[in-house]
Amino acid sequence: MRRLAPLLLAALLAAGCAGLGEADTGRVPGNDGTGPMTFATGRDTTAYLQPLIDTWNRAHPGEQVTLLELPEAADEQRAQMVANLQARSERYDVLGLDVVWTAEFADAGWIVPLDRSMFPLDRFLAPVVDTAVYRDKLYAVPYSSNAGLLYYRKDILDAERLQPPKTWAELRDQARRLGRKYKLDGYAGQFLAYEGLTVNFAEAVQSAGGEILSPDGTGVALDLGTARTGLDFLVGGLREGWIPQEALSYKEEESRLAFQEGRLLFARNWPHAYGPATRSAVGGKFAVTRLPGLDGPGSSTLGGLNLAISAYSKHQKSALEFIRYFTGLENQRRVLSEGSFPPVWSELYDDPGMIKRHPYLPVLKQSIMSARKRPVSSQYDQVSLVISSGVSDALNLRKPSDETVATLKQELGEIVRRP
Repeated sequence: MRRLAPLLLAALLAAGCAGLGEADTGRVPGNDGTGPMTFATGRDTTAYLQPLIDTWNRAHPGEQVTLLELPEAADEQRAQMVANLQARSERYDVLGLDVVWTAEFADAGWIVPLDRSMFPLDRFLAPVVDTAVYRDKLYAVPYSSNAGLLYYRKDILDAERLQPPKTWAELRDQARRLGRKYKLDGYAGQFLAYEGLTVNFAEAVQSAGGEILSPDGTGVALDLGTARTGLDFLVGGLREGWIPQEALSYKEEESRLAFQEGRLLFARNWPHAYGPATRSAVGGKFAVTRLPGLDGPGSSTLGGLNLAISAYSKHQKSALEFIRYFTGLENQRRVLSEGSFPPVWSELYDDPGMIKRHPYLPVLKQSIMSARKRPVSSQYDQVSLVISSGVSDALNLRKPSDETVATLKQELGEIVRRP
């Protein structure tokens, strides 16, 4: 026994060191484990998720999935997920992540890299797959996509024998002239100081030919002249009145209601607004097209949801199989038909049956394929806050455009230089 004691002590010390090594990497034992899981994602507003989960549960009695609905607002979802992951909690297994969180969660070691060969990524829309990649590794699987569209009153443009605007100049002219003639507000997007304003500004900058951060998020690519051109498009609309002052308080829902109640000639919004508009006062009177830009069709910002596996899940093997099931082709059809969210499988956008039910799909595909990711940064929440607050000052005429973009460039530089 005396001879065994040192050996036992050494074994215990080695085990202790091994345990610390696992903790240091952010991983937990049992990452190949199977068992029941929790799927944490934003609130399901269309009640289509649970039936898909029920189908899985019936076929996998030992790997039951429980849906945990987080708040509807993205920033509140992120706050709850971050609190859970920082505590290294095992409660969440599968995470429904906004596409802009990939870099942050991967950089922090909160989600695990995935094997690309496990998923038919070549059949997904290429820009959507890019939102799930960080530093050349796949950290999530695309589940739904999104891109901004220009909603317009087709009945009015047809009566005037006009095509929908492809440039900002055409949008400005039609919004001013026809707005006055038909007693409508001209144009609105999401201009309250929140994430939606960051999106609208990013679209304006890239539609003028610029970008905000470098592709890898390590540098500021904001050209002052291009950024000012994009910002002046929005500021000018508010000064001239073809963007109503009321739009400064608009988020997605407010702009959706303004358009479908017949108060707007043009509106920038996501595809989810299409269905409700068909059942509203403008049903049969509107259509959608790509966002306009400085010299031609502009570039939207990519939205959507990706599925990732928590680094602290003890059932990562089950979580991987669940994600493979959940992102399969047949479930993707239901993402669109029952959830009203754009799918990620490319072929669904060319399916005649799907196009008949959702006429906007060809335009949406064009918008997604020409869209760009929001600035990639492990500190995206700070990037977005700086952009939305600064742009809000300009739109509310508290600060001139040139000063706004110069300040933005400086403050963004300070963020990306942080360790």
